[in-house]
Amino acid sequence: MPKLLPIAQLGNPILRKQAKIVDDISDRKIQELIDDMIHTTQEANGVGLAAPQVSESLQIFIVASHPNPRYPYAPKMKPTAIINPKIISKSKKIIKDWEGCLSIPGIRGLVPRHESITTEYVTRDGKKEKKEFTDFIARIFQHEYDHLEGIEFLDRLKSTKDIITEQEWQKITK
Repeated sequence: MPKLLPIAQLGNPILRKQAKIVDDISDRKIQELIDDMIHTTQEANGVGLAAPQVSESLQIFIVASHPNPRYPYAPKMKPTAIINPKIISKSKKIIKDWEGCLSIPGIRGLVPRHESITTEYVTRDGKKEKKEFTDFIARIFQHEYDHLEGIEFLDRLKSTKDIITEQEWQKITK
């Protein structure tokens, strides 16, 4: 049975560390961590979660887009573990859109991100993947990838005027 993991909050030093490469993906502890992260993402109404957010400084994140109270218009995607990722190319087109973070509850920011990215990563069963992601899924990937680099979405804002509360965000998206 997967466990609900506590989510590190802004100010916790682990969120500012560079995450370590995962050497043995088949390790039982890594596989359990992935199951726990998927469960935690779903329970927290998240669309993604990086290992540093659950106090594990490892290059693993979950992308699990689905409509939920935090992201009512999110596209549906099966929860996917992304391990040891690289972004190998980025579109020139950059789009600003609202993001939140489970480690920064109650706040949203208007974050500029590349509209599409080409990525390489390893799946939980050890397969190397090369995939292009666009729009909202590309945004999730870039947000979670930043967590592995010790970057928070607030670091990407062009202005503090691009920050609003979750309550105000809910009003403008209705």
